[in-house]
Amino acid sequence: MADNRPIGVFDSGIGGLTVLREIIARLPGESTVYFGDDGRAPYGSKSHDTIVEYSLQDMMFLEQKDVKMIVIACNTASTHAYEVLKKHSRVPVVEVVYPGAKAAVEATRNGKIGIIATNATVASGLYEKAVMEEGRDIEGLKTLQQACPLFVSLAEEGWWDDEIAHLTAERYLKPIKEFGADTLVLACTHYPLLAKTIGDVMGDDVTLINSGISVAAVVEKYLKDHDMMSDGSEVSREFYTSDDASRFESVAAPFLGRGLPKGTKKFTVDRFDVTEYIG
Repeated sequence: MADNRPIGVFDSGIGGLTVLREIIARLPGESTVYFGDDGRAPYGSKSHDTIVEYSLQDMMFLEQKDVKMIVIACNTASTHAYEVLKKHSRVPVVEVVYPGAKAAVEATRNGKIGIIATNATVASGLYEKAVMEEGRDIEGLKTLQQACPLFVSLAEEGWWDDEIAHLTAERYLKPIKEFGADTLVLACTHYPLLAKTIGDVMGDDVTLINSGISVAAVVEKYLKDHDMMSDGSEVSREFYTSDDASRFESVAAPFLGRGLPKGTKKFTVDRFDVTEYIG
């Protein structure tokens, strides 16, 4: 029996649209509900407890929209809140870390993988751990993490490929280049928006890993394995933001395409009480 409920996707802002785009491309017959918490972005500079609280509120909002699955399209939320959401969510939860780590291990040729992420993701160490676990059979595998917090602000402003973005990338990525990485994990869903700039700085010989592609494959496999695919008869796209809806659409539209997002509504999720989950 078909399950026509939508897939719920959330992020701290527009970055999760890089994951949503891949889900739509791979599963065009699935309806989606996207929530971007722009009003409280970025998550990457927040404490662990705050990230967990915000993520639970995002989860509660999407559950209210009767989604059949929740995709945490945010590496920071995935590293800090995935286990909590998996425990308390009424529907399956998919995170973005391990799919991206697996793709990086499969791509590397010299065993040197760079990881760029927010401060909170780097501090958690989870992405580095995931890469090492996925690549445990690769002798001499090495990783180097680099926090690139300003990339989120550049992405949210729509400054994806200008002089400021290039200068910022050159400074952030210098240690990764000196390390000799042949594979670079964009371990924040905002970063694929700056992929051209990052690619220009790193050079053609470095493979950029966008976890959204791998996450979409995970979503598809889970839905098929659990007989949860939609029949595609009534496909809808809903968008919500906790900040200005028109600004959200103007920044996101050039990237997402397909005339999306449209009809975005503002919704603040801090009204949800999460004390039953975290005490």
